[in-house]
Amino acid sequence: MKLTEVIDPKLVDRLADNKKYNIIGVDIGSRTSKASLLSGDNIYTALIGTGFNMQETADELIKDLLEQAEFSLKDINYIIGTGYGRVSLKFDPIPNSILSEISCHGLGVHYLDADTRTIIDIGGQDSKAIKIDAHTGKVINFVMNDKCAAGTGRFLEKVAAILDLTTEKLGEASLKAKRQLNISSTCVVFAESEIISLRAAGESPEDIAAGVHYATASRVYTQLKRVDMETALRFSGGVSNNEGMIRAFEELTGETIVKTRLDATYAGCLGASIYALESISAEDKKESIFISGGISRLDLSDLENAIQEEQATFIAKADDEKRVGYLCSYTPLELFEAAGVKHARIFKAGSADDISLGEILTQSTFCDVIKSCLGSFKNNNPFYLAIDRMYAFYTCSGIFRAAESIDTNFVRTDIFHLPRKPDSENCREQFRLEIDHFRNSLEELTGHPVLDEDIRNKIKLYNQVKQRIRKISELRKKSDPPIRGGEFLELIKGFYYLKPEKYIPILDNLHTRLSKQPDSGNRKIRLMMLGGIVSDGDRRLIKIIEEDIGARVVVEDHCTGLSSVYYDHSEEGDPLLSLSNGYLDMAPCARMTPIEKRVEFSAKLAEDYYVDGVIYAYMKFCPCYGIIKSNFINKFHELDLPVLELSIDYSKSDEGQLKTRVEAFVEVLLELQNERKGA
Repeated sequence: MKLTEVIDPKLVDRLADNKKYNIIGVDIGSRTSKASLLSGDNIYTALIGTGFNMQETADELIKDLLEQAEFSLKDINYIIGTGYGRVSLKFDPIPNSILSEISCHGLGVHYLDADTRTIIDIGGQDSKAIKIDAHTGKVINFVMNDKCAAGTGRFLEKVAAILDLTTEKLGEASLKAKRQLNISSTCVVFAESEIISLRAAGESPEDIAAGVHYATASRVYTQLKRVDMETALRFSGGVSNNEGMIRAFEELTGETIVKTRLDATYAGCLGASIYALESISAEDKKESIFISGGISRLDLSDLENAIQEEQATFIAKADDEKRVGYLCSYTPLELFEAAGVKHARIFKAGSADDISLGEILTQSTFCDVIKSCLGSFKNNNPFYLAIDRMYAFYTCSGIFRAAESIDTNFVRTDIFHLPRKPDSENCREQFRLEIDHFRNSLEELTGHPVLDEDIRNKIKLYNQVKQRIRKISELRKKSDPPIRGGEFLELIKGFYYLKPEKYIPILDNLHTRLSKQPDSGNRKIRLMMLGGIVSDGDRRLIKIIEEDIGARVVVEDHCTGLSSVYYDHSEEGDPLLSLSNGYLDMAPCARMTPIEKRVEFSAKLAEDYYVDGVIYAYMKFCPCYGIIKSNFINKFHELDLPVLELSIDYSKSDEGQLKTRVEAFVEVLLELQNERKGA
């Protein structure tokens, strides 16, 4: 097949360099894998079902291409892998790299039809709406479905099996429908019973198929609206040849979806091939995305050892000190220290077993933070069993429910009110009374008074801790930060587990070491993480960002990051009033009003740390950050900062999707960065 037969005539000249190279793109999908080889004016394609071993699937595709072109592997100049299985691929000794399928589908469809503005990409396990730059084919916005199979090829396969049809016949059947049934369930699990019920009621397979296609298209259409769909609209991916889906999208969008001259199933591998050509022409084009070789790691062993020692002491209970746990950043640690109790924040990311046990005590629609906490108590975690009393502030319904459940089932828990309007004088007076009640509770627990002078001293001590953490964070403003975001989160764990006297020398030593590191000027993509809590042990997302993709989290605005230590408390006057005002004036929680104050704080952090984009990540079912996300997103868009929204939990099943989203987001940011350099 000739390239000039399939590539949009307006773009053929852009592939002139291809006459000098033989390049391959490999797209390992969840159900089907594709590959293309570009050589001169020739394009060769291969397609097979995805096997269990992704590398073997890729090798088989490449072998097919080489046989068609009558080449050997040494004739290939560059390979790019993409798709669901790209992370498993190795093509040594051929120069190679990987890219997200979002970028590859965008560029591939662009070269097949230069008029394309928006792309529907439906694969075996996911669906995407992609908006591309009309001139370059580079992605400027995208939305991807969550880990639910609704609106994917897998969903259509399941429906076809229920109707005793092949997936190919399912689309044809929908075109023969006399009417379009309303299918309310787009969930694979629930759709089966609904469709069986429709068949039992005498509905025809054709009418059911039409309803299924329309319901599936409707779900994806919401994604198209979120990327601000523009014409022309094109369809790629494994479902792009399904005539029933094409008709459903045309009815919903009012657009005519024209088929490309090359089967759009190959759009992803074609885009990967063209990216490979660009990589050959400019070898350093992708250096700021991909990591080569191992990652040097900061030595935090003194901190890790101190935390482990403190936790072992906490569990052993070999002294007379009381042990207390707390759930929220608004908890006055200065009172704990003044009262002489051992304290620890209860924010460990629980196992699947913990989460399952936690659901027994609450509801499935509570976030994994809450379920992990309750499950760890129920699972007799020794750290949790050592606690003599728990403290909580009513910040969200989940925290309140967790505190009530802990109080009922495990250990006494005192719950305090947190005013939602910190600018109100009445609220400040009320919160000062809550802080006083907090002190009374500690006095009752320990059997001795908590003196004002001791509280003042602890305020001064914690101010010193926070100042040192901020000094370390300031080093992240360098072009090449000496500490990564994941390492900073490990560092700040000491704030929640260690006594200040033990923590301060560790911070001083670390700052001295980091300050001596020269700034190489090697600027990676700089990201801000924004949202709710990032628990102890929940490092999956930041690992993907920094270790797998090579971007850098240079600042975080969540309640277990920099924002929780951003402000000091007054060291003069009434210490309870200092605590009351200090905590109300700290970086506000998303539940506080006015929300604009919270949004402006985030915007200031983003500007101070020179970020290229923002990852807005919140726990699934979060009643605070999930509801007001548009306030933040709109503000960052005003600042011309792209935002990636992620709803996350502690499961591992969506790791591939998370990586695809973040990878594509970083690729978009890199393209913007390159455009600004060119300008």
